[in-house]
Amino acid sequence: MKSLTAGQIAEITGGTLLCGDPETAVTNIQFDSRNVCEGSLFVPIQGEKVDAHKFIEQCMEKGAAALTEYEAPKGAVKPYIKTSDNREAMQRLAAWYRQQFSVRLIGITGSVGKTSTKEMVAAALSGGLNVMKTQGNRNSQIGMPSTMFELSDENQAAVIEMGMSEFGEMDRLSDIARPDMAVMTNIGKAHIENLKTQENIMSEKLKITKHFTENSILFINGDDKLLRTLYGKQPFRTVTFGLHDDCDYYAENIETVGFGTSFVCVDGQRKRCFNIPALGNHSVANALAAIAVGDALGLSTDQLQNGLSTYKNAPMRQQICQLGDVTLIDDSYNASPEAAKVSLDVLKSISKGYSVAVLADMLELGQQAETEHYGVGEHLAKAGIDCLIAVGGLSVNTARGAKENGCPEVYTAGSNSEAFECLERVIRPGSTVLIKGSRGMHTDEIVKMLKA
Repeated sequence: MKSLTAGQIAEITGGTLLCGDPETAVTNIQFDSRNVCEGSLFVPIQGEKVDAHKFIEQCMEKGAAALTEYEAPKGAVKPYIKTSDNREAMQRLAAWYRQQFSVRLIGITGSVGKTSTKEMVAAALSGGLNVMKTQGNRNSQIGMPSTMFELSDENQAAVIEMGMSEFGEMDRLSDIARPDMAVMTNIGKAHIENLKTQENIMSEKLKITKHFTENSILFINGDDKLLRTLYGKQPFRTVTFGLHDDCDYYAENIETVGFGTSFVCVDGQRKRCFNIPALGNHSVANALAAIAVGDALGLSTDQLQNGLSTYKNAPMRQQICQLGDVTLIDDSYNASPEAAKVSLDVLKSISKGYSVAVLADMLELGQQAETEHYGVGEHLAKAGIDCLIAVGGLSVNTARGAKENGCPEVYTAGSNSEAFECLERVIRPGSTVLIKGSRGMHTDEIVKMLKA
């Protein structure tokens, strides 16, 4: 980040410099005390279990300044900047910092696939532009603002993931990032426990356009029935992408080539061939969004193809690896009904033998949990998956949906270790195994056991 002084930070955040030299240089922002170094500004957040203020003194010993919601200890030498709320102070600082750059900023949101779409768009644009992107899935009220401090004068575009799970969150993120373009991947049922209806989810996510002008563009998945209702009804341009031929950008001749996919992108009278190192129709839809964004930014077809060829799935998101004679699809990062069904389709598309799905509970579905889990099991059976291992209390409904719709082998497990023991019993040479579950179910533990 560009260097700021402690005095500047106090002024921008509305804080008070309690002690220390106001000319002290700050060259990086840290929320994790373990990453603090000389020139850091440590931002302690009060969490439900830990108040990070207790780490301030050890951060000071490393040469850091700090924000604080308390008074400075006696004898403090390094800058302490007192705020009423460190989280809000950092959001104000991030919003100010973002405004120092004229970079074209593309916000990415949706119920499912934000991170993979962000990676696809960033890859495509990197074929012709210097691109900054969100690292990992830092899309929260802390993660997204912290990403702003990675902007530099060299960046020509920034692809920023923006997530929300409650009312008002997207509004705050939009005030910070101020995207002039945005991609909305879909409106699913993730976080419906908090937001109650899919219409509410769409309304909240649409606040990503809060600071749009008439020259801004919203790219929406035209295959999503709710998002489709936004088309042509906004005070800015809307562009649809998807697999149906009534979208502005759609795909023809989709073919699986090894662990990659080829397709023809159609927009208007133009047809262009692309190849991506990813599987599934959802990956094609992500690529279409990336191509549409790239076209809007003036990239050539060759630049877009060169960029797309560098795409890599984020860790624990449909990462495919070979473990001897077993193919593993590690999709253990998180899960929702829509994402689970997509992953099951990918499992079926690449399986050349025995197919096994290890599916754990999908959380935050509220009153719809039983129905949605059953629906995933039904989809699994109809897709022709050979075996299901359902993990967790909610997933007994997935097992029931699979069994009642004809899946030949269905097992239930109360824990990840129990699921792994079951997997060891059923797995055979030539198997393809999918592992997926909500983050709180820690299904990556099963992946680690299988790899070991």
